[in-house]
Amino acid sequence: MSTPADHDPELRCAEYALGVLDRAERAALEQATRTDADLAATLARWEQRFAPLAEDLAPIAAPARVWTRIERDLGFLGARRPGAPSGWWNDLRLWRFVGIGASMAALALAAVNLVWMRTAPEATVVASASPYMVATIARPDGVAHWTATFDQRRQDIVVVPAVKPTIEAGRATELWLIPPGEKPVPLGVFPADAPATLALAPEVAARVSARAVLAVSIEPPGGSPTGQPTGPVVATGPMKGAV
Repeated sequence: MSTPADHDPELRCAEYALGVLDRAERAALEQATRTDADLAATLARWEQRFAPLAEDLAPIAAPARVWTRIERDLGFLGARRPGAPSGWWNDLRLWRFVGIGASMAALALAAVNLVWMRTAPEATVVASASPYMVATIARPDGVAHWTATFDQRRQDIVVVPAVKPTIEAGRATELWLIPPGEKPVPLGVFPADAPATLALAPEVAARVSARAVLAVSIEPPGGSPTGQPTGPVVATGPMKGAV
C-alpha cells in the first residue's frame, strides 16, 4: 500500500499490522526493526492494539456441505458422484475469502479511526499502549455506519463514518451513551459523513465502560431539545476494549 505518509513510522506499522503492505514493503519494515528498537516497539504496539479487535470478530459457520467437500478433497470420502451438484456455494476458496474479507473490513475501520485520532489537532502520541475503547455503530441489519474510539486519557470520542449515510435535510445525527440500566446520555451532535471529535465531561467519561452501548439518533439541528432521543435511533454498537 502506498500513501503520502510512507515515511511515517506510525502509519507504516499500522499498515503492517493490518497486512496491507506488499511483500517488498513488509520485508523492508521487518529489516528496519532489526536495527531500530523504537520502530520495533512501535510495530509491536500496533500489533497488540489490533489483536483484540480480531478476537472480537464472530466466526463464520460454514454449511455442512463445505465440510463434506473438505473431507472429500482430503481423501476421507469417495469421489463426488457424477451429476452431484456443485458450484459457488461448495467452493472452499469462496468461504476462505469471505472470512478473510470480514476480518480485514473490521480491522480497516479500526485503523481509520486510530490513525485519525493520532493526527487530530493537538493529539498526543503516547509511547505506551493507550487505553482506548471502540465501538462499531451499526444498523439493525448489521451494516456498520460509524466507528467510534474513546480515549480514556483525553476523555473524548472520535467518530468516523464507515459509509456515507443519507440524512434528511434539516436533520442532524446525535451520539448517545447508554450505560447499563440507565437512560441515554447525550454526547453531542456530529456530521454524519465526516470524522468528528466529541469532548466528554469528566462525569460522562467516567460512565463509559465495556458494558455501555453507543447509539445514534436523528434529531433537529442542534440536537434533541429534551435531553433524550426524540427521533428514530438508526444505529447502535457496544463498547469494547481495544488494547
